[in-house]
Amino acid sequence: MIRSLYYVPGKPVQTDLTPKQYLSAKKSRRGLLWVDFSGESPEVAQPILESFGFHRLAIEDALQETHSPKVDDWGEYIYVVLNYIRLRGEAQESWETEVDELDTFLGHNYVITHHDFPLPALDLTWSACQRDERNLQEGADHLFYRMVDNLVADYMPIVEKIDLEIDKIEDQLFNRPTPRTLEHLFTLKRVLLAMRRILLPQREVLNRLARDDYRVIDPHDRIFFRDIYDHIVRLHDLNETLRDLVGGVLDTYLSVVNNRMNEIMKTLTTITTLFMPITFITGFFGMNFFQPVSDLGRWTGRDAFELTLLLLAIFPVLMYIWMRRRTWL
Repeated sequence: MIRSLYYVPGKPVQTDLTPKQYLSAKKSRRGLLWVDFSGESPEVAQPILESFGFHRLAIEDALQETHSPKVDDWGEYIYVVLNYIRLRGEAQESWETEVDELDTFLGHNYVITHHDFPLPALDLTWSACQRDERNLQEGADHLFYRMVDNLVADYMPIVEKIDLEIDKIEDQLFNRPTPRTLEHLFTLKRVLLAMRRILLPQREVLNRLARDDYRVIDPHDRIFFRDIYDHIVRLHDLNETLRDLVGGVLDTYLSVVNNRMNEIMKTLTTITTLFMPITFITGFFGMNFFQPVSDLGRWTGRDAFELTLLLLAIFPVLMYIWMRRRTWL
């Protein structure tokens, strides 16, 4: 899908431009043009991008290759690659993630964006521009700032969801941890690692936009990119904190499982020890070699039977008292 937005001061915002009108809109220094390619095939997008005069390598990067976040200065425009992470599905328990790419060409009076999947941050910016023209009055670089700001803001719900999930897992640890709990922990760890791989290079991109001298970015607007850079730094710190929490919860899980295993072994050992004298007595008196050797009829009488039952009842109690005194229980 290709959508366009064109603003000229004093006139209503146009959203019905055709690809043939893009070039004339770009040449008009009074207007501001935003063209957004969403999931469009390279065969359709490439001729339009070539008509803007973008370098062939930049077009190939935008349409075919996947890159880490970066910014390339081409003089009359800059090419910026930003990544974003999104959760598949709307289910609360869904943790399937995808890392997608937003490619942006930023000129003096135009912004060209390309992405393969619907991007809520751009949809929010698009709606704001249609609702209030003041979002377009400060130029293309400020419009690009609003896109990036919304893109970075979309990380916070994911971070908050992970934080809540860690709290839930911590509550489960001391009740009844299961292998499912361990699987969930490794899923969170994988999401945080994917986010870290994005935030680190993206932080450098925002740092360059905030400090380097680009002809298409007004020096007065650099402070806005510096603000986003501060948000990225905070997100990275939160990510590191959450990774430490997940590591701590993982260690706690292993400790709880080991303690439970020790308690189980302790219980089984206690039962074995308590019945050890009984096993000896029954094993000894269960042997049948007395009668052929000598007359031991008294050992098979009622008195011997009652004495044996008494010993079977007393020995476990004595063993239990002895182990309690040795602080083994």
